[in-house]
This record gives sequence, structure tokens and C-alpha cells, in this order.
Amino acid sequence: MKTLFDKFVCCLLLIILFCGCTPKDNRIIVNFASWGSKSETDILKPIIEDFEQKNPDIKINFMHIPQNYFQKIHLLFASNTQPDVIFINNLYLPVYANAGVLAPVEDSIDLSIYDKNILQSLSWNGVLYAVPRDVSNLVIFYNKDLFNKYHVPYPRQDWTFNEFLQTAEALTRNGHFGISFEEDSLFFLPYLMSEGGGILSDDLSKEIIESEESQNGLKFYAGLRKTHHVAPRADESASATMAQMFLQQKIAMHLTGRWLVPKYREEADFDWDIVNFPKGRAGSIVPLDSSGWAVAAKSAHKKEAFRFVAYLSSKESIEKFTQSGLIVPARSDVENSRYFLDGKKPEHAEIFLDVIKTSKPTPVNVNYKEVLDKYKPVFEHAFN
Repeated sequence: MKTLFDKFVCCLLLIILFCGCTPKDNRIIVNFASWGSKSETDILKPIIEDFEQKNPDIKINFMHIPQNYFQKIHLLFASNTQPDVIFINNLYLPVYANAGVLAPVEDSIDLSIYDKNILQSLSWNGVLYAVPRDVSNLVIFYNKDLFNKYHVPYPRQDWTFNEFLQTAEALTRNGHFGISFEEDSLFFLPYLMSEGGGILSDDLSKEIIESEESQNGLKFYAGLRKTHHVAPRADESASATMAQMFLQQKIAMHLTGRWLVPKYREEADFDWDIVNFPKGRAGSIVPLDSSGWAVAAKSAHKKEAFRFVAYLSSKESIEKFTQSGLIVPARSDVENSRYFLDGKKPEHAEIFLDVIKTSKPTPVNVNYKEVLDKYKPVFEHAFN
């Protein structure tokens, strides 16, 4: 008759035997790195799970890097432990493409479903290095309730810099400011570009911040805060972001992108809509920035990596990203679909698409960050 101890030993041996017989996972591991908020990763994770179900030979190792993303990606490449698939944007792509660490992707996709400006933004020396996911452009979000309260006409799509300034002045009263103000280059480049200037020339051959056109745009933007005081000074916004001030109805207009639509849909307790950026001497021109998926040139599993990128960039997957209101889809067969033009706020969502035609890919070279750092004291002095 077996004792209680004998039964315990038998059970333990069975457990050890069972664990030792667990089938080995022979799937090919594809490492995938991306940044993103919780709302973004909540969309991404089910897409990864669906891919794994449909591709049982591949396991996706999702490397979520929410902060200091490109610093960490740079270290991974430097140590030869780079991910197989890298989510990347046009501002950093030249650094990696020029170093030869990314694989060309144009043979893996149908180029006809993407606008040429979008493809250009993710290309280097005429070669496409990332499959586009979305477009980042800027529009003016505006608080319709404040416009109504102060009897200010809603902005027209062909409004000028002067009309924009007059509108901001009419809305600056009783503790409200007319327009947002941010010192990141993304938010003052539209003012420079719409005057015919910028930071780098289109052919990347020279810095043009000192040109008359760039200085006109810079002075107009700085004047919104310093001369006309229709935008908050740094001490007046304190630690609040422009998005927070817009939600608090402390600014009537906010220059920003599609990424804030989900937040404004959920949290704004007032009526709002969007309009395109006003026209300067050169027109209404905002930076066209893009994000997409690149494949490491030295990936040991390049074939599987491209299969995963094809799934991420498929119509079905892009519809899921678009449905949340998070992105302006790069695919033309999704941008005009109900997933984007869904009848929710903003009422004039099609403006995000119209802006693609008049916007311009940000001229970026491999030293772009150093150029911005060099001029940072100049910008800070101009704005403050």
C-alpha cells in the first residue's frame, strides 16, 4: 500500500515528465519595435495576434519602446541586435537609410495606392525604405462655441495670414487666447513654409533659416505671442500643454494633427471642427510627415519580416488603425472610406486629405537634428 509520501513523489515525477514533453516552439521569431500610446498599442496587439494565427510558423516579439525611441533603436543597431521590423518616421529615416541598415521596400508593395508626396517622405536618394502607415499633417482645430460666443465668423478655407491674425485678435479676451503657441519646429514650420522659407532647402543643399522668406514667417509667428499677445507666453501656459488649454477653453484655436482627434472626441465638452492652415505669400503649406514600417537590411528573417509588414500595411489593418480616429491613413483606398469619413467629429475630416495635396515633405538630411540644435537658441530668443 502506497504511503502519502509515495503518492506525492509519483505526482511530482509525472509533473516533471509532462513538462519535459512540452512541444518545443519551432516558430521563427520576428522582432518588431514600435513606439505608441496605450490606445495605439491596444489596436496593434490584436493585429499581431491575428497575424500569428494566420501565420503559425512566425512568432512576433513586440518590443514596445514608448520613450527615447530612436536613441534606443540607435543603440540596438550599434550593437548589431536591431529588430527585424522597425516603425519609423521620415524625420529619422535618412539617418538609417544613409547608413545602409534598412532594406528597400518598393518591390514589396503596390505603389499606386500611395500619394507620391507620402512615398517621397519615406524615401532616401530616390529609394523607398518604409511602407507607409499614416500621414501627419497640421490643421487648425477651433472651438465653435467660443467663435459663437464672441460673434466671430468661422474661418474660411482660403483665409490669409492677416485674416487669421484678425480672427485670433477677436477671440483674445476674458482670459481666452486666440491661437496656440509651441516652440517645437513642427509647429512653426508651417509659418515659415507658407512664406516660402523653411529650415533646409528642398534639395537639402543649404540651410535657409536666415533667408528673407524664413525670417518673415518666424517674425509673424513670434509676433503672435510677443507683439499681438494672441497666443500664451511660456509663463501663462505654465505646465499645461496646448491640448489641455484647448480642452479647458483657454485657447480658441489649436494648430495640431490628427493624433488628438480621439482625445478631443472623448474629452471636449464643446463643439469643435477643423480648418486648413492660413495662406502666406507662398500659399497654405504645412509639413507632410509620415510614419511606416521598415525592415532591417541584416535581418536573419527578412522573408518573414516582409510578410509581417505586408499584413500590418494591408487594407484590413489600416482600417483598424483609422477607425479609432488616430491616424490619417496613407492608403488611398482607406482615406476616402467610411472608416475615415465616418461622420464623427471633426465635421470636415476631408480637410486632412485636402491638405496632403498642398503640404510638403519636411526637407530632412542626416544632420537635421544637429541643425535644429544649432538654431535652438535663435528660436528661443525670437519666441521669448
